[in-house]
Amino acid sequence: MCGILGVFEKGELDIQKIQQLSKRMRHRGPDMQDFQVNASRTGIITHERLAIIDLENGKQPIQGSSTAYVVHNGEIYNHMLLKQNELKDVEFRTNCDSEVIVKLYEKFGHDICNKLDGVFGFIIMDEDKYMVARDPIGIKPLYYGKDQSGAYYFASEMKVIEDQVEDLLAFPPGHYFTVETGFVKYYQPDWEDYTVCNDKLELDKLKDALIEATRKRLMSDVPLGVLFSGGLDSSLISSITARMLKEQGKKLHSFSVGIDENAPDVIAAKKVAKFIGTEHHTINFTFEEGLKIINKLIWHLETYDITSIRASTPMYIMSKYITEIGIKVVLSGEGSDEIFGGYLYFHNAPSDVEFQKETIRRVQLLSTADCLRADKSTMAWALEARVPFLDRHFLDVAMKIDPTYKRPDLHSGKMEKYIIRKAFDDLENPWLPNDILWRQKEQFSDGVGYSWIDQLVEYCAKQVTDEEMNKAESLFPINTPTTKEAMYMRKIFHSHFPTVAAAETVKKWVPKWQENEDPSGRASNIHEKTVEINELTIS
Repeated sequence: MCGILGVFEKGELDIQKIQQLSKRMRHRGPDMQDFQVNASRTGIITHERLAIIDLENGKQPIQGSSTAYVVHNGEIYNHMLLKQNELKDVEFRTNCDSEVIVKLYEKFGHDICNKLDGVFGFIIMDEDKYMVARDPIGIKPLYYGKDQSGAYYFASEMKVIEDQVEDLLAFPPGHYFTVETGFVKYYQPDWEDYTVCNDKLELDKLKDALIEATRKRLMSDVPLGVLFSGGLDSSLISSITARMLKEQGKKLHSFSVGIDENAPDVIAAKKVAKFIGTEHHTINFTFEEGLKIINKLIWHLETYDITSIRASTPMYIMSKYITEIGIKVVLSGEGSDEIFGGYLYFHNAPSDVEFQKETIRRVQLLSTADCLRADKSTMAWALEARVPFLDRHFLDVAMKIDPTYKRPDLHSGKMEKYIIRKAFDDLENPWLPNDILWRQKEQFSDGVGYSWIDQLVEYCAKQVTDEEMNKAESLFPINTPTTKEAMYMRKIFHSHFPTVAAAETVKKWVPKWQENEDPSGRASNIHEKTVEINELTIS
């Protein structure tokens, strides 16, 4: 993972100034820095590198066979297969996965994104031409804008370019951009149309797809670990990873975080770690420690959404610890709740059709919420987070399953994420302890200890006056804060990112079919209700 910046002007660029802008995201890539300017000095691409693959020779920008260069943030998991097939007649200078991007461009032109199996934000500069693209779901962040002169800016983080451009926007996931074509939506999966999501449930196919998605993400030339809360999603990824590394004679490091030893996630995570045999690390933090880092955290996150901030605080603290012990890559469980309807509010879906529409909407919005949190709270400490549930091939399997199988139903005893639990329910060779496999959803910001959110809400209430809340709409007409906690976070965000355009890049995470808008799982009337697990007849 890295930080990339590209600037393309009609006249000659201020190279030194752009290098200084790139330094604003040096936390993303502390290992190496470099840049490339085109011959006319009207285009520049820069790279802040976190070395994961080909540590010695993977410095970027990487030159193709002639005039094209690429900078890339992400990982291309099928780069070896591309070298053996589509690019078998091409000579490579490095073993870095990023090099396949520029070589594909030289051979196929703009039609390359669907050939890439991985996550990416990349910029290709070929003399006075350029191409920019973002991965299908938006797992990697990317922003763009134009300044007064009409120059285009593209960067991994908003802070790099916010004060340089007039129009600032999030680069849309699943698109590429060139000046000649404008934005082109290359990622058009069938499942975006809810009417075709009617596949029969095949549990083995679902299980195998997740195992394969996890296997791909073990590609690394540096130490690797797993984040897990003791909830279903991260525990499944951890269990799969532990089995694979054990076959290679390697030990897996696992990490969990909580307010104290009694936090729900800490207790569950220790149980899972013992069961799957990881070398486990528990990180504890106090409310005061969490509160202390919020200002800096919001600068890193580039959002004022309280859901993201609540959950990112412990993740940010945990990430610092992980990098300090020498681990640079972790696997995590983001995406499962969106795919399978795991949030407790999904119990209130009025129909299978509405349930399916909401899962599609949530997956399409992941770049504004969980993907943003997972990337920026880890990359603040130069830690790369990989998310197997959002593998594009796994999505093709999971999203097209008929919602009748996926939709939770308290009355019939079918709990949230039933089918992924059932797929890994193996009595002879269990993947997880039974009470973890069937543990009810606990949102990360709750699982670290209920007192974290409770104290945060209480603290914010004392910092924001009623008078300020009465002026909320005039102070912040975009996504107007409706609670004192939201107002507190918004004020900090505004101090870092004062433009209207920056405020407009943020999407608030709001549960649907719920009487209140509190994103905490504890706000749901389903929370902690006993769900009797009945056998679902698969026919």
